[in-house]
Amino acid sequence: MIVVAAFIGLMVLLFLRTPIAVATGLVGLAGLAAFQGVNAALSQVGIIGSETVLTYEFAVIPLFIVMGAFIAHSGIAEELFKACYALVGHWRGGLALSTIVACGGFGAVSGSSLATAATMSRIAYPQMKRYGYTSSLATGSIAAGGTLGILIPPSIALVFYGIMTETDIGALFMAGIVPGILGMFLYAGAVFWTALRDPAAGPAGEKMSTSERLKALAGVWSVVLLFGIVMGGIYGGIFSPTESAGIGAFGALLIAGLRGRLNYQMLKTSLADGISTTVALMMILIGSFLFANFVNVARVPQNLVSWIEAISVSPMLVIFMIIAIYVVLGCVLESISMMLLTVPVFFPLILSLGFDPIWFGVLVVVVVEISLITPPIGLNVFILNAVLKEVQLTEIFKGVVPFIVADVIRVLLVVFVPAISLTLPTLLD
Repeated sequence: MIVVAAFIGLMVLLFLRTPIAVATGLVGLAGLAAFQGVNAALSQVGIIGSETVLTYEFAVIPLFIVMGAFIAHSGIAEELFKACYALVGHWRGGLALSTIVACGGFGAVSGSSLATAATMSRIAYPQMKRYGYTSSLATGSIAAGGTLGILIPPSIALVFYGIMTETDIGALFMAGIVPGILGMFLYAGAVFWTALRDPAAGPAGEKMSTSERLKALAGVWSVVLLFGIVMGGIYGGIFSPTESAGIGAFGALLIAGLRGRLNYQMLKTSLADGISTTVALMMILIGSFLFANFVNVARVPQNLVSWIEAISVSPMLVIFMIIAIYVVLGCVLESISMMLLTVPVFFPLILSLGFDPIWFGVLVVVVVEISLITPPIGLNVFILNAVLKEVQLTEIFKGVVPFIVADVIRVLLVVFVPAISLTLPTLLD
């Protein structure tokens, strides 16, 4: 009864728009107090708070966030879009395809879907409208492309999953590469299908000369270099994920300086963005850990395992039940909050059923990506609606429909072909 009341109370608080950190923290504290007493519950607040802020492994979060903030203000997004446009902009739907690829590249160095969507909406949308693209295809490709930032490493979502489940973050990063690239190809298919069905939705752009293409491609050296240093350093055994985050942040700052974008205002804005985002995420993390401790004390995961064993449900059916729960929760919760609420419950269950924790981490993030563009929340959609005030919300949701179909196909592939996620970590183990 205590557990049921706690989950009902949590849902009520969330529907009342209570901040996720406050909601999970209060419910977790109340649940722990009911099981262990008030003094023991209050002591957990201090222990979890200090450990979350001071533990060395958690330093990876603010460092990757600051790296993304430096990247966002260094002009790299514009260079990525120009390079992609130089290659495929002259195809039908080519500008939307360029946006998808540029979002994937920018997401690889920013680690944030929301930052990717917000940045690319200012860069790509005016270009697509100039060539006569429909608002639905233009905004749909940006909103969907922005979701790639949550999976392609360095991914904040995978960092959170790794910390919560004590899974190797470097292995998770490598596991996310192929599904991320697969997502880009499937999104490209959605663009081509839309342009084929309605040629007026995505007219071809201007074709560049060979010299112009080479010049545009030369502008992305910094992205390739930074990604290579961060990921290559981890798997070359040169430094840990936390150290790679620090080197990545310094590299992003150096790139901004070399591009002539580094000044006092840029540094102040980037650090302020990084600090505010880090504090918000840390508060969410502390609240989720309190809630997770309550879930474990109440033996919710163990009871779920016993229930599944009693009714003899197949492991694969359990996976699809979990996916269905994520899809429903995605209608009312944002991605990180959803992961922090559910992973403590589902992870022990997944291990007991014999599934690979790295594979499950990638699957969770892929499913969570869908929630960023599905109604009624769809945070990437609302980000675009806030930036592009002239575009109706319904028009953006209409534009993301083909991309949601592409995401469903990717989820099925990840579920039934685990090698998509596990081949790279296995090869580099």
